[in-house]
Amino acid sequence: MSRATSLRRRLPGIAVAAGGLGLSLLLAGCGGPDHQDLRAWMAQQRAQLHPHVKPIQPPKPYVAAVYQLGTAVDPFSVAKLQTGVRQEMSQLSPLVLAQMNRPKQPLEQYSLDQIQMVGSLSIHGQRYALLKAGNLLYRAHVGQYAGQHYGRITQINENQVVLQELVQDATGDWVQRTATLQLQESSK
Repeated sequence: MSRATSLRRRLPGIAVAAGGLGLSLLLAGCGGPDHQDLRAWMAQQRAQLHPHVKPIQPPKPYVAAVYQLGTAVDPFSVAKLQTGVRQEMSQLSPLVLAQMNRPKQPLEQYSLDQIQMVGSLSIHGQRYALLKAGNLLYRAHVGQYAGQHYGRITQINENQVVLQELVQDATGDWVQRTATLQLQESSK
């Protein structure tokens, strides 16, 4: 291999080393005695700077609230709770009171989205709906209750069960609404 080829291969490394040396000399020149006026001005500015920190307010003393058991009404007394329940019950509509006083039926423990209509049948002229809730099958007729909103079955036909539910609206009033259970197609 010739000297010229060897020199060309080393030349990029030499150029980088020379460039780094030049940069170092340039940066070292910034810190020399030529910038004494700049350093003096910086020192003067630091000396004139006085931070102003507001003092922290002392904490307010703790004052405990006084509770006199004998003069105040006990918020958890049984008599007070019973009075509140009686007031609520007196404000309920007669429809709700009638629903609360009757015994619950088996299909009322399920919400309507957990009950499926899987069929219907007619025995001696009375129509029944076959309702599946959980793993159990129930035979329901008009007048029975289903769902958790006091839903009374008002109509049964081959394809659906119509219920009249009693629910609270946005203002807290009890209103009746109609709900339906559609016949579910079998998936065979």
